[in-house]
Amino acid sequence: MTITLALEIPRTFRSRVGWAITDTWVVACRDLAHWRRQPGAVIANTLVFPVMIVLMFGYLLGGAMTVPGGGDYRDFLMPGMFAMTMVFGIGATLSAVSADAARGITDRFRSLPMAAPAVIAGRAAADMLNSAAALVVLTGCGLATGWQPHRGAARAIAALGLLLLLRFAFLWIGVYLGLRFYSSPEAVTAVRTLEFPVGFLGNPFVAVSTMPAWLGAIALWNPLSSTVTAARQLFGDPVGANSSWITSHAIVMAVAWPLLLIVVFFPLSLHRYQRLSR
Repeated sequence: MTITLALEIPRTFRSRVGWAITDTWVVACRDLAHWRRQPGAVIANTLVFPVMIVLMFGYLLGGAMTVPGGGDYRDFLMPGMFAMTMVFGIGATLSAVSADAARGITDRFRSLPMAAPAVIAGRAAADMLNSAAALVVLTGCGLATGWQPHRGAARAIAALGLLLLLRFAFLWIGVYLGLRFYSSPEAVTAVRTLEFPVGFLGNPFVAVSTMPAWLGAIALWNPLSSTVTAARQLFGDPVGANSSWITSHAIVMAVAWPLLLIVVFFPLSLHRYQRLSR
């Protein structure tokens, strides 16, 4: 006697949503399990490195820094470091996605009866949990060095929400680039260097008003700069004298920029995933 087991594919919209959520969580748990078994890389790259940068800029170089318009440099620095940590997550996402695609793991997931977006959505969920943990550690470091929010808990939570929104937007850039360049390790390494111009060509470490006019204009329209300025405003930290329109509407822009990036790169990531190996 032969017994045949047939997998029942959800038919209704509600059951499909539940199916997609379950598959997404399974993939996210798989990624989290990898970090649990290899904690060294996560601790060094995600937690230790940002703390070292805070200590270096805050104490080693901070004495030579002045904030236009006045204010303590460490208060000015911390929101910038929060945002830089979110941006540097692009490299971790890109490397993980490209490694899975290059080893054929992503193709194996695609051959299974899974919800189509669950693989990349699971990676996104795992990376967002990792980024939230890094933000908690970095916030604790800031509090330990004397930084603190000055405008209440509600505004501080809103600032952290904008930082995670920026990470979510850049995450999809990392997913798309990982799926786009996975077949060439050299290209992956080259693309990872994009973190540095995106991160440093902005206002995390110095005020835009101290830059040459042409460079300041580029830095001002960097999505990172809007999130940093919005976080400084919400935390009550020094902003660095700048009276431009985009600075005056930093909170609006800190929402608009990430949403625009998500609208562009999420469909591109999903399309690239669906066409993988074709």
